[in-house]
Amino acid sequence: MSVKTSILRAAGSATATATATATCAVSLVLFAVPAHADEPVPTPSSASASASALAVRDKGGAGQGAPVAPSQAAAGPSITRSEVIKRAASWVGIGLQYSWNNTYQGYRTDCSGFASMAWRLGTPGLDTTSFVPAGVASWIGKSDLKPGDALLNDAAGANGHIVVFGGWVNSARTSYRGYEFTGSGMHYREIPYPYYSGYGTFRPVRNNSIVDDDSGDLPVSGNWDSGPASNVGMWRNGTFHLRNDDGSTTYVGWGVGSDLPVSANWDGAGPDNVGIFRPSTGQFHLRGDDGSLTLIDWGGGTDQPVAGNWDGGAAANVGIWRNGRFHLRNDDGSATYVDWGQAGDRAVSGNWDGVGPDNVGIFRPSTGQFHLRRDDGSLVVLDWGDSNDIPVAGNWDGGNGSPVANIGIWRPSQALFHLRNDDGTPTYVSWGQPS
Repeated sequence: MSVKTSILRAAGSATATATATATCAVSLVLFAVPAHADEPVPTPSSASASASALAVRDKGGAGQGAPVAPSQAAAGPSITRSEVIKRAASWVGIGLQYSWNNTYQGYRTDCSGFASMAWRLGTPGLDTTSFVPAGVASWIGKSDLKPGDALLNDAAGANGHIVVFGGWVNSARTSYRGYEFTGSGMHYREIPYPYYSGYGTFRPVRNNSIVDDDSGDLPVSGNWDSGPASNVGMWRNGTFHLRNDDGSTTYVGWGVGSDLPVSANWDGAGPDNVGIFRPSTGQFHLRGDDGSLTLIDWGGGTDQPVAGNWDGGAAANVGIWRNGRFHLRNDDGSATYVDWGQAGDRAVSGNWDGVGPDNVGIFRPSTGQFHLRRDDGSLVVLDWGDSNDIPVAGNWDGGNGSPVANIGIWRPSQALFHLRNDDGTPTYVSWGQPS
């Protein structure tokens, strides 16, 4: 039983059919970190072509527009990694067909035109031979790859190709998620590093104008090591920094800079795990114990995400808080609505009374008070925190043998958690970076 609030965005995968063959890819989420795998790609959609025809047309370059004149090859404006991913995802699943000559939103609908669009370069886009010589991009090492970079085969014409990098699929870094435009359409899928064999030489490349997202630390809480008590964590620019009972850190790459983190026991077994909510798409990206990805459409926009076991089943589920109302998703996909809170509040969730399902609450920054709702609908008010604090909830002391959750706050100015125990005493944990 663990909880957390956060917000994020994601984009789904889809495949469109076309007549020529070419590739351009962008992958949609996060970068990998040393101990755990990144968010995996969903199973790609199948194209309408036959399996044998698709196998031929599904990979590698299929030609592209002519090389641009030097006067056209200017570095693009500064762009964040999450914006690159968002732009790349916007071409997936909308039925675009590969063409050397046609354009969409001013960009050629071939692999290099697509990458130019994702990087917000000038229209109609560069070709694969131009990115590095023109000074728009630079070669980098494999270990430097982050979402929004690319894998480039800088050969000319149909021999060249470029894939936008979205994150590693495994900690061994043998495959990654990518968006690419091929003759069979736009793809968001898992690709072996550096690319499928037999399609030329691919090397990592970086847009010289790309910048890392800096969303600041966001707190999470959960039972990461299956010990008796919950612990704290931090999500920073696509990486979770999770604190174990012994003070060690577990790192999990999941999400991009504009996402918001959540955590709970999504599969009902083992330790709690992490996830993100992506407001732009209204999707939760939840990580299973085995590193697998579950996508759930629920909410969007300015909704605040929460997580908890709402229906008493084995596993936790997701929810959002919107304009004073919780929209909680049950295991069967139905919704439970709970009116609680007012504008300006911050949503929180936990098992406040130690029995039955988890429940909801809010933290009111204007008063520094938590308003917690119990199973019978009654209200518990606790003074804890101030206007700039971010709420968390968990079983900090192991519940003294019971599963009761309690409240806490993370104070950004100090990078310090103030966790409330069952007896009202505080436990202080320094974690994260002050802002």
